[in-house]
Amino acid sequence: QLQLVESGGGLVQPGGSLKLSCKASGFTLGYYAIGWFRQAPGKERGAVSCISSNDGTTTYADSVKGRFTISRDNAKNTVYLQMDSLKPEDTAVYYCAVVSPNGWKTVQTMCVVASAASWGQGTQVTVSS
Repeated sequence: QLQLVESGGGLVQPGGSLKLSCKASGFTLGYYAIGWFRQAPGKERGAVSCISSNDGTTTYADSVKGRFTISRDNAKNTVYLQMDSLKPEDTAVYYCAVVSPNGWKTVQTMCVVASAASWGQGTQVTVSS
């Protein structure tokens, strides 16, 4: 049922780093494009970064460009989000989901959540001094 499990969140100081993992449960992750999303308190869930299922094409929200890196290891059935130079505004619950891109280059076109996807529990990232 396209279930994914997120892990790797935690509490870090501004400027710190975290690496999040998104592991597929019960299906082959390599067949699908995957997106990372986040939701901060009082705000809507928004796309952070997505990666294609074939050539590894990636896209990032403007707010994280140059700081976050998405990657995948299909042998491990896992997608990663390396987060560097973290800022307090990065504080959110981070989710991953299968996406069905209707275009390329931007998170708006590439990070369209697949109809069969479902949200998991996410992993909390807190950036604070």
